[in-house]
Amino acid sequence: MTVPTRKEAVARPGRRGPADPVRALMHRHRELCEHAVDPLEIAAALEASGVTDRSAARFRHRDVFSLAEELYARVPRVETGPCPAAAGPVPVPRSRGVRTALQLLPGAVCAAALAAFGAAAPTTPLVRPAVEAAGVLLVALALRLALRTGPLRVRDKGLPALLVCWTTGQAVYGHWLLTELLGGGPDLPLHPRAAAASVLGLVCAVVPATGCARWFAVRGRRGLAASRDLAELASRVRPLLLGATAAFLVAQVALLAAARAVLGGTGATDLAAAAALGTLLFLARLLAVHGFPRAAATGLATAAVLEALACALVLLARLPRLSPAGSPVETLIRHAGPAAVPALACTAAAAGLLVYGLRALTGAWAHSPAAAAEADRP
Repeated sequence: MTVPTRKEAVARPGRRGPADPVRALMHRHRELCEHAVDPLEIAAALEASGVTDRSAARFRHRDVFSLAEELYARVPRVETGPCPAAAGPVPVPRSRGVRTALQLLPGAVCAAALAAFGAAAPTTPLVRPAVEAAGVLLVALALRLALRTGPLRVRDKGLPALLVCWTTGQAVYGHWLLTELLGGGPDLPLHPRAAAASVLGLVCAVVPATGCARWFAVRGRRGLAASRDLAELASRVRPLLLGATAAFLVAQVALLAAARAVLGGTGATDLAAAAALGTLLFLARLLAVHGFPRAAATGLATAAVLEALACALVLLARLPRLSPAGSPVETLIRHAGPAAVPALACTAAAAGLLVYGLRALTGAWAHSPAAAAEADRP
């Protein structure tokens, strides 16, 4: 009788009796998984020990990397105490009350800025632009504070600021810009008119976005712990993503409708554009938080390109031989209003991110213990 070597013992999982065949391998390689900094490190070690794609199939995985992803996600990391200078600034832990106040701060600052802007209406023309610029700056700072902690905090690279500003500006000022372009403008000096209800509703949507992101992260982590393989995990996570997106959309529409009732002066198409933008930003942030910042940036870039293309077509239509170029945009605006352009662009991009998320966010890597700890940070 020959005794199998260690390499053969690792490569052969044994009988198919256990309901969770990965658990034995997880305990066998716990030290490796605890100190790994990337799933690729675990995959390389498994291959070096004799685990192949064929062996991974016996653990109900399609390849070694998929198996390494699950091991990396299920085994908590062991902190090795990196140098503070190399690790960068560590966020100060905040209580739940302080974090809630930070999430409510952008809406309060935005409401105060809109009130100040309305009070400055009878004053000289130079005061209103100054008040508007100061309000935009304060709201941006409040949003940055609100997104630095909690389930919407991106640990590494965030979303490109230029893309976020462009898509937001199109939803807020797009109706004015396209109207001016179609009328032969814009003329100097510029007097941009913002959709105030859309601004207030979008800023206040930080609160439901945070709640929905936390709900998705916590339930996704529980689904990972209860799943025996990736197929079962995917079947658990897909309804969670759809439910979180739907809940955020409903809450955001309610906030936009309330802002419209208070401030007035905003059409239904403007609110649709704001709702589409908010959903796009929510899905992009959710993907970035769970380790897919490139896909999130691609979704925002798609919306930005579509919006810029609409403006470019209107400008090209001013040339003598290119007047038909602006016909599609003019027809759309004539029937649905100028806000229909950012509404369609953001809707298309958000739908693309949702389809991508239904595949990307169902993997074990998207629900690692680090992401779950960030969502549960007090």
